[in-house]
Amino acid sequence: MVGRAKLAAARRTPIDRTTRNTRVTPSATVETLGAALFALAVVHTFSTKLFEHLAHTQPRHAGLWHLLGEVEAVFGFWAAVLMLFMFALQGKAAGTAYLDSRNYTEPLFVFAIMVIAGTRPILQVTEATVRAMVRVVPLAHGPVLYFVLLALVPLLGSFITEPAAMTLAALMLRDALYAHPVSTRLKYATVGVLFVNISIGGTLTSFAAPPVLMVAATWQWDTPFMLQTFGWKAAVAVLVNALATTVLFRRELTQHLRPTAKAADGRPPVPQALVVVHVAFLAGVVLFAHDPPAFLGLFLFFLGIATAYERHQNPLILREALLVAFFLAGLVVLGGVQTWWLQPLLMGMDATAVFYGAAALTAVTDNAALTYLGSLVPGLSDEFKVALVAGAVAGGGLTVIANAPNPAGMAILRPHFADGSIHPGGLLVAALAPTTVAMLAFQLL
Repeated sequence: MVGRAKLAAARRTPIDRTTRNTRVTPSATVETLGAALFALAVVHTFSTKLFEHLAHTQPRHAGLWHLLGEVEAVFGFWAAVLMLFMFALQGKAAGTAYLDSRNYTEPLFVFAIMVIAGTRPILQVTEATVRAMVRVVPLAHGPVLYFVLLALVPLLGSFITEPAAMTLAALMLRDALYAHPVSTRLKYATVGVLFVNISIGGTLTSFAAPPVLMVAATWQWDTPFMLQTFGWKAAVAVLVNALATTVLFRRELTQHLRPTAKAADGRPPVPQALVVVHVAFLAGVVLFAHDPPAFLGLFLFFLGIATAYERHQNPLILREALLVAFFLAGLVVLGGVQTWWLQPLLMGMDATAVFYGAAALTAVTDNAALTYLGSLVPGLSDEFKVALVAGAVAGGGLTVIANAPNPAGMAILRPHFADGSIHPGGLLVAALAPTTVAMLAFQLL
């Protein structure tokens, strides 16, 4: 209890990611309940196929079972349970104060960037760039396209942010690969490599990867430092992962994967002026990624433009983006009461242990939360700081909750898997090899 009292005192200081204004400290009982509910949420994440099965065997309550079978709804559901307990144990004022103390910038940003990045004009310019790159390589176009989507698009995340890169890569893979009758093995291998490469591919800069962003200002890490310390190593791992998977599945990729044909839906291309406007909105939202009034204002303006030129749009991915935002908001609420056990666990490790510990812990919590907890502790060695962030980003593809952009890719790709869901165990197994490559790159290079 003494250790918890010290943590409670430390948590009364102002925080930039998970709090606003005054720190609200839940009671020890609520923290313990929060840890238990967090564990239940993790188990629930690995049990979504059971709920989908119940939806078919018990049609009377199929709607409820389908809701509980949505991976993106899991943490929102258990966060609601936590708040019911908090209202009952500490009262309405304490419960609402805790909710108000959370910072929901990340869920709001991911919602906005997903919708804009998934529009037809943005996809058109991205696909045109990808097609041009594929044409200059004198090899079978299917494997080359696959390599570009798994390698260069994740690295692009260092500049347009990881959620935007995830959305673009997942949408293009959905149309070019998952729409074909490819093997389940290829589907899982692809999503495993995609999640890992997105997680490490955003480390070339100091503003694109959530776990880096949480510490960059506090530890004074700028883009040149990131590129020298993490970026080039991450780029090597990204290229190795993409190349190895491409070689492993080259026959199936040659058979099924084709570059998306220009104007394949029969509609004329989007006018260049409208493409430029959409790119400007995307850039504006990225520029103001940490200022919700600014990027939400731009997003609302964008919705007006998208409605005015609806004939040049595909249906906006509002449902998918809302589910992802709900997932991340639930993680923010539920994760806010995990500090009491996570921070001592991390701080009890040396630099080597924290690298492997952070990589493992990302499987059960958001990697940005891990690095954020490290940023609260003064006097850490530079070696410890680098090891913490390297481990956090290396393990960011192991589960859907490991990295903020993962739910976005999950929402876009899971309808093409059996029963409309990506099994967490299958994702974990598929991500182990690329995660190992990433860890070796950060440790040995």
